[in-house]
Formats: sequence, structure tokens, C-alpha cells
Amino acid sequence: MLAEIRAQLKSHCEVMEAIERDLAPAIADAVSLLVDAFRDGKKLLVMGNGGSAADAQHFAAEIVGRFKLERAALPAIALTTDSSILSAIGNDYGFDRVFSRQVEAHAQPGDVVIGISTSGNSPNVQLALEVAAQRGCRTVALLGRDGGSIKKTAELSLVVPSNDTPRIQEGHIAIIHIVCDLVEKALFLPTAGGQ
Repeated sequence: MLAEIRAQLKSHCEVMEAIERDLAPAIADAVSLLVDAFRDGKKLLVMGNGGSAADAQHFAAEIVGRFKLERAALPAIALTTDSSILSAIGNDYGFDRVFSRQVEAHAQPGDVVIGISTSGNSPNVQLALEVAAQRGCRTVALLGRDGGSIKKTAELSLVVPSNDTPRIQEGHIAIIHIVCDLVEKALFLPTAGGQ
């Protein structure tokens, strides 16, 4: 058992090192997109399925509540949280439209819409990002494996270099935490280039 624990922790560290090596510029780009959007009075919409739904809710909570700084609230909506909306859309239009229909309802030009998919092939996330782009939103995807079909759909795709779903999800939450930290500092700490 100890050998397996150590092997999994080693695998985690290897993925984190790959993110540092390969994704730091893309993470910085995601931060810049969000900072610009929030400065312009725009909002974040974020979505995913299963564990990625939990990550979407975590992301929105850090933005609306706070990450580390006492500061004004920022606008973010997780499209995964309202069971009545999700079940109504799923029943009436099909599960593939549970997020895109909400994007139609909430997204305005300049908003940032982020889709999270470990496989990169979630049809409901891909369709929502397509609708977001049509509405003039900035689109970002947190993906895994080879990025799947969503990689080319999003304006900015951050692909965690792993085929192991738990490691991909750990990479996603690390990226989310870094983004939240840097967005908060940029907007609310003058020494970090904020207002």
C-alpha cells in the first residue's frame, strides 16, 4: 500500500511539473482574460460534468466569495448548480444542451465562459463554448489527455498532460487556484498592477 501511495504522489508531482513547464504562459493568458473582463464589468460563466462540475462550482465560489484577500465580490456563475434548470433543459432539449441554453440566457459579449472537461470531448461543454463564441464571449477550456474535440473549439485551451482522470482533475484545481490568486491580486493589490 505504501508503494502505491508513493507512486500516486510521484505521478501527481510529475503532472504538476509538466503544467509548470508547458502551461504557465497559457495560465497567464487566462488570468489576463479574466482581469480584463472583470475590469470591464463582465462576468465569468463556468461549467463541467461530474468532478468537473464540482471544480466549476469551486471556481465560482472563489471568485464570488474570495480567494485570499478581503475584497469586493466579483461576478461568476457555475452553470452546474440549479437542479431545476438542469433537469428542465435536459428533459426538454436533451443533456447536450444543459449548458448552452444557460449560456444563451446569461452570456453577454465580453463575458468569459470556461468549460472544464477531463476528456476534452464533453458534448454539452463543447456546444456551450460554441454558443458563447457566437455571442461574443471569450472562451477558455481546461482539458486533459490530448485536448479532445474541445481543444480547437475554445479560444484558449489549457490541456493538462495526463491520461489519468484524477491527475487531470488535480491539475485543473491547481490551475484554478493559481488563476483565482492572480486575478485577485491584479484587481485588488495596487502593487500587483491592480487598481
